Amino acid sequence: MSRIVAIDYGKKRTGIAVTDPLQLIANGLTTVATSELFDFVMDYVRREPVERILVGLPKQMNNQPSENMKNITPFVNRLRKALPDMPVEFVDERFTSVLAHQAMLDGGLRKKDRQNKALVDEISATIILQSYLESKRM
Repeated sequence: MSRIVAIDYGKKRTGIAVTDPLQLIANGLTTVATSELFDFVMDYVRREPVERILVGLPKQMNNQPSENMKNITPFVNRLRKALPDMPVEFVDERFTSVLAHQAMLDGGLRKKDRQNKALVDEISATIILQSYLESKRM
């Protein structure tokens, strides 16, 4: 089997998570500068077998897309053009940052470590991926 990649797209930084090859476990991979994201994803897909790419869909509480969609849509369109055989899907990302902070608290991370926004982004991508995996198991 091959991996699934999840992306928590941000204006400055983007968190990335991947599954193991059997698609059982979601793991944080890294956080990259958003300006380097496309090249990072393309390089990763060349090195590792990837089945699909998930991108966090930022929605407001009223179900309307958030302001960041204007940045995410061109990125997703570019990915789809560069990887026409690769499914690129949106996954609702509401509350992932809150859940990431809670996971950091539950994990006993010090306050200084919890303020690391790059770590929050990576954990958020992991939560997006884990929720996708759980939805597919049901």
